[in-house]
Amino acid sequence: MTRVLVLNGPNLNLLGTREPGVYGADTLPALEARCREHGSRLGLKVECLQSNHEGTLLDHLHTWGALHRAGEAAGVVFNPGAYTHTSIALHDAIKGIAPTPVIEVHLSNVHAREAFRRHSWIAPVAAGSIVGFGIDGYLLALDALARRIAAGLSTKP
Repeated sequence: MTRVLVLNGPNLNLLGTREPGVYGADTLPALEARCREHGSRLGLKVECLQSNHEGTLLDHLHTWGALHRAGEAAGVVFNPGAYTHTSIALHDAIKGIAPTPVIEVHLSNVHAREAFRRHSWIAPVAAGSIVGFGIDGYLLALDALARRIAAGLSTKP
């Protein structure tokens, strides 16, 4: 099976309790289980990680970029949380691991929220962005990676 990382940033460990009207009632373990199940149906081995620390997220991206270069991983589905709007370091990390495909995902429609959430440092270096579909956005991102793999676009550096 082709390996894919689902990487979640700060505060996503609070899913289910933090603003369920915005982020939904599902917990992070439920989100991860749905991603693993959906990925399995697509022939993907989904591995899930979450951190509230920017440096840890950077380390995970660097590791998965190296795995991609070695032909051992196909890409990353990434919800950088609030770091989306502030982290040039994450922007540079994604740019640095190119051509590893990174798909930016957000549970809420960030463009319909506060003005500061409308700018993403991640979008310009991501393979694509999916916002506003809740957990289904992660599944759509996995679908996109599976299609890239089928087309021979995600498994080769």
